[in-house]
This record gives sequence, structure tokens and C-alpha cells, in this order.
Amino acid sequence: MSLFRKKSLDALMAQAADSEKGLKRTLGPGSLVALGIGAIIGAGLFVRTAAAAGEHAGPAVTFSFLVAAIGCAFAGLCYAEFASMIPIAGSAYTYAYTTMGELVAWVIGWALILEYALGAATVSIAWSEFLNKLLEQFNIGSIPYEWCHSPFEKALDAANVMHQGIMNIPALFILLLLSLLLIKGTQESAIVNGIIVFIKVTIVLVFIFVGWHFVKGANHTPYLIPADAPPAMKPDGTMYSYSGFFKHGWGGVLTGAAIVFFAFIGFDAVSTAAQEAKNPKKDMPIGILGSLVICTLLYVLFSWVLTGVAPYTDFVKSGKEASVAYAIETYMHNYGWLAKAVTIAILAGFSSVILVMLMGQSRVFYTMSTDGLLPKVFSDLHPKFRTPYKSNLILFVFVGAFSAFVPGSVAGDLTSIGTLFAFVLVCAGVWIMRKNDPDRVRPFTTPLVPLVPILGMLVCTAMIISLPNQTLLSAFLWMIIGLVVYFGYSKKNSKLLGQ
Repeated sequence: MSLFRKKSLDALMAQAADSEKGLKRTLGPGSLVALGIGAIIGAGLFVRTAAAAGEHAGPAVTFSFLVAAIGCAFAGLCYAEFASMIPIAGSAYTYAYTTMGELVAWVIGWALILEYALGAATVSIAWSEFLNKLLEQFNIGSIPYEWCHSPFEKALDAANVMHQGIMNIPALFILLLLSLLLIKGTQESAIVNGIIVFIKVTIVLVFIFVGWHFVKGANHTPYLIPADAPPAMKPDGTMYSYSGFFKHGWGGVLTGAAIVFFAFIGFDAVSTAAQEAKNPKKDMPIGILGSLVICTLLYVLFSWVLTGVAPYTDFVKSGKEASVAYAIETYMHNYGWLAKAVTIAILAGFSSVILVMLMGQSRVFYTMSTDGLLPKVFSDLHPKFRTPYKSNLILFVFVGAFSAFVPGSVAGDLTSIGTLFAFVLVCAGVWIMRKNDPDRVRPFTTPLVPLVPILGMLVCTAMIISLPNQTLLSAFLWMIIGLVVYFGYSKKNSKLLGQ
């Protein structure tokens, strides 16, 4: 019994054609592009940009976005080919099952939990931060630090009193609300997402247009953080040093790319909805590549304005979570209304990111369950709504535990490594399938194979290596747990048993 037994592509196509028993096909190209933008523009832009600029790249975070976008472009072209060929929920997991076999598929499916589940947790934590910011802006007060931060976080208040987090309750609240919406239906979720996408893209454009007039050349000089940059103060009163290859210069740009890479994970979330697309062969490439191009342009402009309005060192101590509102209130006088509008839009925008991440994870679990690699409970569909409702409820408990008790920075870095690993294997999968099944009909064809897949693997691997050692170790331990689950349960329950 081979660990690398493969799922037949013909069997997958038959599964995709069975629209009566499976997920309901309700999404057109516009909804898919909106789904991608809904997941892409969120915490990665509004929170991770400031973290990458403040601690690694400085104003050159614009280069970080371009490096990340190049890696995404290579991977996105490969995703588009697979998504048009194999219109099945499951994304990279499904593609790996067809090209590289069950064990690799399991590993990538397990890595996708880091991407989608921890991605949702990271954004829900950011949602909590912005909710507090909104309450303060309207002079309503704020949620006590202890009840909106994890027990691993602490900070000094204005009176120099140290506060220790206990549990992040607002993050749990938004996760529950959106889990219930997903149970209600995919089309309803897509409508809500489309409205939110319109609002947050409008606000991003307004910030770029207005903020452009407040950009100071001094904040962009030097553009790269110099090796002898003075330390910056952190929220707990300690100093942050820029010494070390990956904390300044081009090394900092590369690490910044790995951090803001979190901002691009939405385009591959589109591929998890392939089984719910009306015309996946045509619409999936449009959804994946269209959302990627639109967001890359917005990201570069946004990060250039943000680091021009406020010095990058500000984002080490102040405004790291609510960086946009902080920059407006501190440096863009007479635009307090814009800070409030931004906070409201971002709060709504984060909701759409969480929605798409939870949807993506439940669809990956759904496919893994139908393959026998996870218990049947993950593929049970609601009798009326035809959504994997039990999976959504289990996900709420799992993601909620992370959002309530784990700091957002830890969850965010793990999300990035899960995504990058999935991208590497998808790029490899396209190359392998071109060699093993060259005559297969491909509605969308990745150009310049094997060059594009190889470049995608190299860029994504470079970003993985640049992540902190603690993150790499945590991801390795996560993979060990995954292999224990596979050999303890999945291997002997696989639908391909005996093949």
C-alpha cells in the first residue's frame, strides 16, 4: 500500500459533475474576484504592513510587497491552471492528491490549516484591536486590555501601569457571527462580502488620495533601513534593535516580504470555492489572477503613502495594530473624520477576510473528509442550506481558541509559512502534471513551464527561510503532529485504501 497513491483526475471530474449531492454552484466571475479581494485586503494591508515596515523593511516595505507579489504571481498562474482543470473544493490539497500522492496531499492539507484557520484567527485578533480603536474614537471608552488580548501579551498604559492579557473576547464574538453566516449559505456570504469589499476598497483609495498630500520626503530617507539605525522603543518599554541581516537593508526587505505575504493569501482562497463556481473553467483564472493584480497595485501605493506620512519607527511602539488611523490622527490634521471612516471600513473589511478564510478552511476539510482522511463529520452537509455546517462549528472552536489565547504576530507568521509551503507544492504539481499528463485539456495554461513553477518555488522558499527560527520550529512541530494524525487515522481510513 503506497503512501503516494494518487487520486484519479477522471474520478475528480466525475465528482465535480455531481452537482446534486455536493456543494451548490452559485458563484460567478464577479463574485470570485470579490471573494479574492475580500480575503486579500485586510490584516495584511492594515496591520502587517506596519509590522513589516517598523521592524524590518522601513519605507522599502513597498519592495517587500513587490517581492511577495512576484512570488504570488508565479504561484497564481499555477493555481489558475489547476483550478480551471480540477473544479473541486480543496485547493492545493486536491491538486497535490492528483499529482504527488496521498502523503504529500495530507501534508499540504495540514499546512492549509495554518493558512486558513490561523489566518482567520490572526484577522479576528486585529478586528478586536480595531473595535477598541473605534470605541475610543467615538469616546465610548474601551474594552479592558485584559479581555481583548492573549495571556502572552502585556503593555504599559499612559500611567505606566503594566497590564496582562487574559482572553480576547471580541475576536471570539466576530468568529461566531461569521461562522453562523457561513452555515446559512455561500451565496448569502458572497453578497455580504461583495458589499464589504466595495466599502473597504473605496476607503483604501481615499486614504491614498488624501494621504499623498501629507507624504514627507524625510520619512522616505533613507529608503532602506541602514545597518546602524538606532533602536526603537517597543510597547513594553524595551528597545528593538535593527542589528542582524534580516532586520535592515535588503535582508529586511526579504523578511518584510515574508511578513506581508500574509496580505496575499486571499487569491488562493478563491480556488477553494471551485466546486461552487458556475463556470469554473473560465471563471476561476479570472477570480484568482484578477484579484491578485488589483490588490498588488493598491498595496504598493498604500504602503508608500503610509510610510511617507509616519516614520517607520512609530510602528514599533505606536499604531502597530491600528496603523492607518494612528497615522491620520497624528500626522494628517483636520482629517479626524477620515480616521473614523477608515476604522469603520477596516472593521468591516476584516470581517470579510475572516469570512473567506473560514469558508476556505471548511472547504478543505470537506474535501479531505470525503476522501476519508478526516472524520465524516467534516463533510456532513446541512439538509437545507447544503453547507458543511458541522465543520464550521468545529472550526469556530478551534480558531476561537487561537484567537482568544495566542498573540496575533505568532499566528500571522505561521499563516505565512503554511501559505508559502502550499504555493511551493502547487508550483511543483503543475510541472509534474505537465510531464505525466501532457495531453490533458487545460482551459487555462501556465506560461513558460517549467520556468514559472521553478521561479515560484525559489521565491516562496526564500521567504520561508527568512522567517524567524521560532516560527520555523513551530511549523515543524505542527507538521510532526500532522504526520501522527495521518498514520494514526487517515492512512487506514482513506477511500483509496488498497490501491
